[in-house]
Amino acid sequence: MKELKELRFNETNIQLKDNLVKGSILPEKNSELDRTITIQGNSIIEGAVYAHKLEIQQGDCEIRGAVFTHLEMYVNSEAKGTISFKKSVGSANSIVSRALNCNLMFYSDINAKSVTLFNAFVAGSIYADEIILQNCVVIGGVFATQKIDITNSIVGTFNAPSVKASQFVWLLLPSAFTIEKIISIPGTKFYNLSLADLGSLYKGCSQATNSGKIEMNLSIDEVKTTLSNEEIQKTIRCYTVVGKVLAADLLDIDKFQNHFLLTAASLGSQLLKNYDLGVDVKGEPVTITFEKIRNFFFEILLGKIEVHEINGNFDISDITGRFN
Repeated sequence: MKELKELRFNETNIQLKDNLVKGSILPEKNSELDRTITIQGNSIIEGAVYAHKLEIQQGDCEIRGAVFTHLEMYVNSEAKGTISFKKSVGSANSIVSRALNCNLMFYSDINAKSVTLFNAFVAGSIYADEIILQNCVVIGGVFATQKIDITNSIVGTFNAPSVKASQFVWLLLPSAFTIEKIISIPGTKFYNLSLADLGSLYKGCSQATNSGKIEMNLSIDEVKTTLSNEEIQKTIRCYTVVGKVLAADLLDIDKFQNHFLLTAASLGSQLLKNYDLGVDVKGEPVTITFEKIRNFFFEILLGKIEVHEINGNFDISDITGRFN
């Protein structure tokens, strides 16, 4: 990134290009509540941002404070470069990015009425009424009050009344929840990564025995629970592999460093120092950074890193023997 020009302003509408904003962009009077902020590229905002509408036309762009928009936060579909939000992003209406060629990263949570993201990495969780994800990685949960449409994405878990899925859906945690049955396009596959040896994969080492992805069957792995009181009755569907996880935990006392890796990712910008997972196959320390974690999960999503399928066979005597 070339040297940026510092900018001071009080205009109704703000355009940033090659600018460094040392501070926040917050309204100081009533007329500035309807202010539109347009970032045309190569800009850094060091503080928080409030806007009626925030449009990012081009990267590189970095906003280091929290962001809230009254109408919309929008990333242009033709945007390229890196666009990063270091703290939480919220909108009273919508957050939208359909950009296919930019590196979009959210270091914290997203909260809006509707969220549409393509090719985005979210270290936190997403909260909205309606959520559309395509080719995304969400380390936390995806929580919608109405519906989720998820295509070829990795998520920690999800919870929504209605879920539509297509291509590949990967879960990092053992369970996910809906009210209605999941609608899946023919050929859609669900995989659970809670028993994958993510630590070894991250280091480029061989995956541990009795580790790997679990292919989920939406009919067999569904647990339906009915909750009721004197007035209402509600059915909740849980899609879970927790029984397989419990059996594996009894067999394999060695952890795969998954929790450490996911926790480091979820800290986002709060990861104050670099940690390491040990050494790789060459004996060199493997550091954990936000960018490396992001690239790691997208390589799994794109098939560049192959997670082998777990062998579910075990002998009950191996389990009971541990308690003798």
